[in-house]
Amino acid sequence: MNYPVTKTEDEWREELGHRYRILREAGTEGAWTGALLNEKRPGTYLCGACGAELFKSGAKFDSGSGWPSFFESVNPDAVELKTDLSHGMKRTEVLCATCGSHLGHLFDDAYQTPTGDRYCMNSLSLEFEPESE
Repeated sequence: MNYPVTKTEDEWREELGHRYRILREAGTEGAWTGALLNEKRPGTYLCGACGAELFKSGAKFDSGSGWPSFFESVNPDAVELKTDLSHGMKRTEVLCATCGSHLGHLFDDAYQTPTGDRYCMNSLSLEFEPESE
């Protein structure tokens, strides 16, 4: 897919530093280790690679999974969903639709939410922008 924001992998590697493994190589940070897991302030979650708006704080919920979880993206076009057959299972990978960076996975097991969806994201794949007061 052609993304609005494109860079060479060398450019991404230099720009992202330690986040490169998560965002560009589909890595996963350890559960309960992410800086944004317990973020409670109102605001917007952005792509950690390109800054595109992905999720609003009102869609965030405590899934008990150890990763920041959301029941919907800011709009359907904000993320790209892709079948992931790695690690001997079938999952749905969530990518930033603006730059193609890996964000996490989507599961349909959040029965306590309005959508039933759990966008299980890596903190390292996101930036948080608090609402201005």
